[in-house]
Amino acid sequence: MNLSGMRVLVTGAGGFIGSHLTEALVDGGCAVTALVHYDSRADLSNLDFLPQDKFARVKVLAGNVEDPFFANAMLEGIDVVFHLAALIAIPHSYVAPASYVRTNVDGTLNVLEAARTRGTERVVIMSTSEVYGTARYAPINEEHPLQAQSPYSATKIAAEKLAESYWCAFGLPVVVVRAFNTFGPRQSARGVLPTIVSQQLFSDRVRVGSLTPTRDFLFVRDTAMGLMAVAACDEAVGQVLNLGTGHETSIADVLASVQAITGVNKPVDVDDDRVRPKNSEVQRLLCDFSKARAMTGWAPKFDLASGLREVVAFVQANGHRFRVDSYAR
Repeated sequence: MNLSGMRVLVTGAGGFIGSHLTEALVDGGCAVTALVHYDSRADLSNLDFLPQDKFARVKVLAGNVEDPFFANAMLEGIDVVFHLAALIAIPHSYVAPASYVRTNVDGTLNVLEAARTRGTERVVIMSTSEVYGTARYAPINEEHPLQAQSPYSATKIAAEKLAESYWCAFGLPVVVVRAFNTFGPRQSARGVLPTIVSQQLFSDRVRVGSLTPTRDFLFVRDTAMGLMAVAACDEAVGQVLNLGTGHETSIADVLASVQAITGVNKPVDVDDDRVRPKNSEVQRLLCDFSKARAMTGWAPKFDLASGLREVVAFVQANGHRFRVDSYAR
C-alpha cells in the first residue's frame, strides 16, 4: 500500500508521538485528519509545534474516542487510521484505573467497530513495550509473554486483544505496533527523560524513582517512520510488530548523559513517590525489532545521544511547560 494521497486519520494527534506522526504523514503526501481531545479551551496541544505550512495542510477534528457515535462519524471517508489516542501515564493508572479502561479499551473498541462499519483499508493500533512487563528473556521479540504489571499495561493488552479479535472474527485489516520507550522533543514531564532534563535545567536538584531499570529508547521520528512503514506493508496485516533500537540504557546512565550535555551536576535524590510498587516496576526492556525490519525494511536512524540533545534544546526553549517542583503523575 502506498500511503501518498491516502485519506489518513491520526487519533491522539495532539499528543507527543501523534504530532510527530501527523507531521511525517503530511511530508509523505497524505491527506491528514488530526483528532485532538475535545476540551473547553480548544487546545491543539503539540500540533501547535508544527510548522505553519504543514499545519495548514492538516484538517483538525476535536472529539473523544470514548463516544462510539463520534468514532463512527470521524471515520467516514478515511482510508487509514492510526489509533494513538490513549491515557499513557503509568503512575496515574494506579489511582484512576477506570479512566484507562474507558479510553484505552472502550476507545479502541469504538475505533475498531467504526473501522469495520466504514470499511477502512488499514487500522494501525499503537501499543507499548509495557505489555511485556519485566523481560523474561532479552532481547524481547513479539512471542514474549504478556505481563500486566500496571493497570495501564493491562488496558493496552486488552486493546491489543480486541484488535486481534477484529482481525480473526471480521477480517479487519489491523496491525498492532509495540513501540519501546519513545522519546524526543514535545514529550511532557510524564516521560522520564524530560522529567530528568527539566529538573537538571531548572531545579536545585533532580528527583527520580529507581535508577536501575533499563529501557530501549527510540527517538520519536523513528517511531513515526516505523508506524508509516508498518501501515504501508500488506504483509503486516494481522500481525504484531515491535519497534525499538536493540540497545538498552539504564536510567542512571541517561542521567549521566544529560549531566554531560548540560554541563551541570546537581544533587540527585531518590523520591519514594516516584518509585513504582515492587511488583509493578519493569526492570528491563530491550527490543528485538527483526520482524519489523524483515517485513518493512524499517530500522532506526537516530541514536540516544543526538536525541537527548534535541530534548535538552526543546526543554530549554519551553521551560514554562515543565513544573519542576511538582510530580506529574
